Amino acid sequence: MSAGPPTPTMAVTVRYFAGARAASGVDTESRIAATLDELVGQIVAAHGEKLERVLTACSFLVDGTSARDRALVLSPGAVVDVLPPFAGG
Repeated sequence: MSAGPPTPTMAVTVRYFAGARAASGVDTESRIAATLDELVGQIVAAHGEKLERVLTACSFLVDGTSARDRALVLSPGAVVDVLPPFAGG
């Protein structure tokens, strides 16, 4: 008996903005992740503590839609934007 459908894994594009770009050292990268939480874990592991601190204040857009649920399953070819808070108005 199966515990449920297999978890898909697929390439997603991660785009970093402002302080997240500075902390990661890259503008864009491609990762293989099934969920937003898995993706966040990967980018923290790859880019370290500085990015991890920045991410505590960041919001995420998945294909242009705000994503607050880290369990969100990412679609094939999804684009994830990492957006730190912006100053100004």
